[in-house]
Amino acid sequence: MGKTSVVAGLIAAMPERRWTAVKITQYGHGICSANGALCDCATDDHSWAITEEKDRSGESDTSRFLVAGAERSLWVRTRQGNLAEAMPSLRKQIAGVEHVILESNSVMKFMRPDLYLAVLDYGTADFKPTAREYLDLASAVILHHAPPDALPAWSGVSLKLIQGKPVFRVSPPKYVSQELVEFVRGELRTTKSELRMKNEE
Repeated sequence: MGKTSVVAGLIAAMPERRWTAVKITQYGHGICSANGALCDCATDDHSWAITEEKDRSGESDTSRFLVAGAERSLWVRTRQGNLAEAMPSLRKQIAGVEHVILESNSVMKFMRPDLYLAVLDYGTADFKPTAREYLDLASAVILHHAPPDALPAWSGVSLKLIQGKPVFRVSPPKYVSQELVEFVRGELRTTKSELRMKNEE
């Protein structure tokens, strides 16, 4: 639904942040967490893996992050439901990094980011359980393929969860508007000010 494009767009729009970008992928059965290939090696040692992207061809999602200007790009791969096992290693990878941008809903179970953007598509009937679970925590909503009077194709998700939240409408292939960039900049400045005040107390 354009999450990778949103992340890449924000990285490109704010190069001064010197981002470390992280993509989290949870595979189902038959896919190896070690390398993302088809396999039947559902063993404990292949339940998760973290690799740093070096390729700048732009062919993979994590490579797109580097092309957009990220200083580092990490790919976290786990079997479905095994993200908790990878979290200690991921925390070490990003320890001391000032600005991290993650493409993941599932990570909300383990982290509380300064800013959480929900990317929604009214035209897509499929709604991930993790997106539904954390929708009420979204700082803002990025909505594409939706005229003002459109109704969502998905069901079982109350729009009250996003009521009152800032909504940024985007039209592919441009997933990041100047208004969205200014909102993110403003929210991150506010967060940094709050942290500074807490440290001074």
